[in-house]
Amino acid sequence: MKLYGIIGAGGFGREVYPVAQEMLEAGQDAEERELVFVVEDLEQETTANGHRVISDAAFLAQAAGSKYFNIAIADGKARERIAGKMLVAGIQPFTVAARNSICYEGNTVGVGAILCAFTSITSNVRIGRFFHANIYSYVAHDCTVGDFVTFAPRVHCNGNIVIEDYAYVGTAAVIKQGTPDKPVVIGKGAVVGMGAVVTKSVAPFTTVVGNPAAELKKK
Repeated sequence: MKLYGIIGAGGFGREVYPVAQEMLEAGQDAEERELVFVVEDLEQETTANGHRVISDAAFLAQAAGSKYFNIAIADGKARERIAGKMLVAGIQPFTVAARNSICYEGNTVGVGAILCAFTSITSNVRIGRFFHANIYSYVAHDCTVGDFVTFAPRVHCNGNIVIEDYAYVGTAAVIKQGTPDKPVVIGKGAVVGMGAVVTKSVAPFTTVVGNPAAELKKK
């Protein structure tokens, strides 16, 4: 039997589970399989939307012919930590892609991605490991996206943009198109606020909000 785990049973995890379930059911693999939610340090097995929720320890211990995982948690650093634990245990990541998500030719997408419904990756895009693209988000041509990057719903990532590791881009944010010789760069660990319109590069570990987007200053 193959055992698949969606790590995280919160709101996003419950959105991702049926996408993964539909994808697995549409596959040609006739081997018996089970898809479960996995929650760290869970004390007692439970259910979410009628599906089994087990602890990470139980997932690691459960006998199966092979095991696979994905992580439905928005925090990129948390995804990195959990992925490391699973990989050390010999469990392999799997990508979750909605049936109506689009990934055209010339793209490279790293392991463990989640591509939700109506997401698009157009042409000559390079995306790192454990990328999240929530509903209706897109990545346009000639973009480079790092590891553990998170797009909330309806992110507009236009062409010639570089998004570095752990960046978080909020709902309905728009990132202006760059140029091949001067891409717009969203720095490592930066946060782009909901609805922000980014017209220039954002420094690492900086939060920007508004239209045009500007650094959020602490009061």
